[in-house]
Amino acid sequence: MVARQDLRTPAVLVLVLGTPAVAAVYYAGARLGLLYDLTLDGSVVSPIWPPTGIAVASLLLLGPRCWPGITLGALLVLVHLTGTLQWSSLGVLFGNTAAPVCAYLLLRRMGFRTDLTRLRDCLGLVFLGAFTAMLVSSSIGTALLVGTGDLPPGHFWSVWLAWWVGDAMGVLLITPVLLLLPRVRSPVHWSRWKEALGLVVIAAALVPFATHSPASLLFSVYPLLIWAALRFELPGSILCALFASVLATRAATERTGPFEHLSNVQVMINLHAFNAAAALTSLLLSAVITEQHNTRRSVERACQELVEVLEHLTAGEAPPPGRVSREEGPGAG
Repeated sequence: MVARQDLRTPAVLVLVLGTPAVAAVYYAGARLGLLYDLTLDGSVVSPIWPPTGIAVASLLLLGPRCWPGITLGALLVLVHLTGTLQWSSLGVLFGNTAAPVCAYLLLRRMGFRTDLTRLRDCLGLVFLGAFTAMLVSSSIGTALLVGTGDLPPGHFWSVWLAWWVGDAMGVLLITPVLLLLPRVRSPVHWSRWKEALGLVVIAAALVPFATHSPASLLFSVYPLLIWAALRFELPGSILCALFASVLATRAATERTGPFEHLSNVQVMINLHAFNAAAALTSLLLSAVITEQHNTRRSVERACQELVEVLEHLTAGEAPPPGRVSREEGPGAG
């Protein structure tokens, strides 16, 4: 009986303590996402919807028992937006909860690791967690808008696409940042801090200029993302991508810079293309670089162990027991 109670304690703690915390962070993310929204065919959509990224990260870090917090947070957001709850609101509430849960189940099915050090994990987050699972929330939400008469049937696909991309961008840009927070390490060498400071200064100068310049200089951000991925892997590149995407979204909502003379549809297409390209460049390039670094470190450790074994053999000594077991293998002798 005692053993079973011990096993249930973490689940109870997640349910009791995690639910209000997840709901509060979810609601705060929604308020941030509503700061920059666009009107498309009479519907207000957010190009980056942080609550979906927060929900997926919460499920991956805390487990599926935190889903009531996601539902409660989505409920608070609906009350804030509409002031009242209708039957159609329950469908939207279900879709906003079901989509992150589907993302969690798909990622767990593929053996997803939250450290994001493998290319397959980043590919899974992109194609399963973002592009596939977010079809649930966008399809349910847009269908309910059409069913209740709030959206003309002819505007279904444009609003559906904007909804889907907004949720997917929340997963691609917000979820990696939250997954990396538990892995924050101790301070690195001062030389790396100087390089990081240089990256921050250049990003602070280049990104606002590129996203608000009428000369359409959004492409100039990508060398910065590549530099961040090469030197600081995912933590540096995803923060740069998030910073660039937020400023580009701000420019799009204010209709300044490269978005000044575009129609609503053109603004959405250009903005979504830039945000998606920045997120994919950050995730996939940093994953490839991280895998290469891990492979190199593994080879260096293997070479060091081999050198130690050869030194012992040359001196006429028996190699250390650990080295013998690895060199001879289970079938040796």
